[in-house]
Amino acid sequence: MSITTENEQLAYIASQAADARVNVEVETDEGMTLNLGPQHPATHGTLRIIAKLDGEKVVAAEPIMGYMHRGYEKLTEVRTYPQVTTLINRIDWLGSFANEVPFILAAEQLMEVEAPPRAQWIRTILFELSRIANVCLFLGDMAVQVGATTPVFYAFRDREFVLNQIERVTGGRFHPNFDRIGGLKDDLPKGWIEETRGALDRMKSFCDEMEELVLGNEIFQARTRNIGVIPGDVALSYGLSGANLRASGVDWDIRRDANVGLVYDQVDWKVWTHPDGDSFARFWVRLQETREACNIIDQLLGSIPSGPIMAKVPRIIKVPAGEAYVATENPLGEMGYYVVSQGDLTPFRVKIRSASFSNMSITPWILKDVFVPDIISILASLYFILGDIDR
Repeated sequence: MSITTENEQLAYIASQAADARVNVEVETDEGMTLNLGPQHPATHGTLRIIAKLDGEKVVAAEPIMGYMHRGYEKLTEVRTYPQVTTLINRIDWLGSFANEVPFILAAEQLMEVEAPPRAQWIRTILFELSRIANVCLFLGDMAVQVGATTPVFYAFRDREFVLNQIERVTGGRFHPNFDRIGGLKDDLPKGWIEETRGALDRMKSFCDEMEELVLGNEIFQARTRNIGVIPGDVALSYGLSGANLRASGVDWDIRRDANVGLVYDQVDWKVWTHPDGDSFARFWVRLQETREACNIIDQLLGSIPSGPIMAKVPRIIKVPAGEAYVATENPLGEMGYYVVSQGDLTPFRVKIRSASFSNMSITPWILKDVFVPDIISILASLYFILGDIDR
């Protein structure tokens, strides 16, 4: 860029400085504007919150997203169906295997293929292990956001045991790329079931530690109780899902109420809700759901049927023309894929419904009239992954 005059040079510098503002306060006649992000430890990635303040109170807040946009929906149009699973692993990078499942189930619907029972059992087990690995980190991280560092070290310590079990089956800790249309890539290795039960015991102990260290802590309760309250009707109107919705007293879980292709109906388990709808309730529900995931896996490990792990499908996948939408109860909430095929090797169109994008939409409403320190605890309690927002 050629800058010829001093005025043009100063204007250019000013425009660059405006784009680069991070975590600064600007005072005007209308009050103060606080920029949180796009680089900030409490925003879980490159998210920017522009908060207009009146003293210590937030008058208005606007989330600015898109810094991590990678164009996944358009990229799927130039990838074969097996190649798409490699992409979608990286949407919610803390629950990668769970990202694969709804897309695979949508493709199987279009091909009128059903995975064998053994594959469905293993899918469900890995799906819940992904949930534990994902939510475990939330339980430690939210404590950090209100000033307690010990829980996050416990979370990283015990999460390793779950990731090790995912890696033993899939070969990948974060990006398994293990699901296949019609089944799975491989069967379970020898001794894996017993090792997984050991990992679950560690996670149950971890949940007990979180209850004692965090939930029972009076500072944590002061920072989260009656903070960021979302009534059930408001949660529904903004499209919230997952634990954020159930923490507002709405008894809805896709695993129970709209299950497709997974075997949750084969085990005895409970959907946890909380009536308060505040930051404390969102933490409490996720803690109980981590315990419940351990319970689900425990039951499934004892009842895995024998048989093949792949249905009969062509070596080269060509999905018949049609369209299908499948959603699953992912760790962050509802993850849905609307897949349109024109009978080619690649999808014609893929529309992704991610939980974090919908959950983030409520931030202007929930942050209004709160105090500045509460912004951090509320954002932490909503629990979003930026890759799940900026697809």
